Amino acid sequence: MSVHVVLYEPEIPQNTGNILRTCVATNSKVHIIKPLGFELTPETLKRSTSNHLDLAEYTLYENFEEFEEKNPGTYFYMTRYGKKPHSSFDFASVEGDIYLIFGKESTGIPYERLRDNLDRCFRIPMAGTCRSLNLSNAVAIALYEVMRQLGFPDLSLTEVQKGEDFLESFDVKPFHRK
Repeated sequence: MSVHVVLYEPEIPQNTGNILRTCVATNSKVHIIKPLGFELTPETLKRSTSNHLDLAEYTLYENFEEFEEKNPGTYFYMTRYGKKPHSSFDFASVEGDIYLIFGKESTGIPYERLRDNLDRCFRIPMAGTCRSLNLSNAVAIALYEVMRQLGFPDLSLTEVQKGEDFLESFDVKPFHRK
């Protein structure tokens, strides 16, 4: 089983870059469906991916039909019109690949696609006065809920790059004000 993030016609390169970075951190694959609101180049994504773009596993599709044809699995749709929170789904019991689908920043996922999949539409709970969260934040919240339910598969629970005991061995020098 793999976990996938699907971006339906993303419009803002910084969001897409942040999502790619989050997916690198979770070993998740990204599927990006055209048209895009920006050029998908290393230059447009460099800062938001924090130089993780070369580690990102992503595929670009001409349209949703091409994506659907090439990717069997269970699809879940994030929408402000969802009636269940993201945490109410039992992702651990899903057989096969899990696809979390997020719409474009301005209009979301087409309503007809949502209406045909109401049982797999979710929303992130928030105050009624707020229309939506930033797309990259929404992806992170939902994706990490899936990872939590799956037991954080193949993710490190301790610091790897500086070492698990980095803080214990860190030489703290007192801070003196002048």
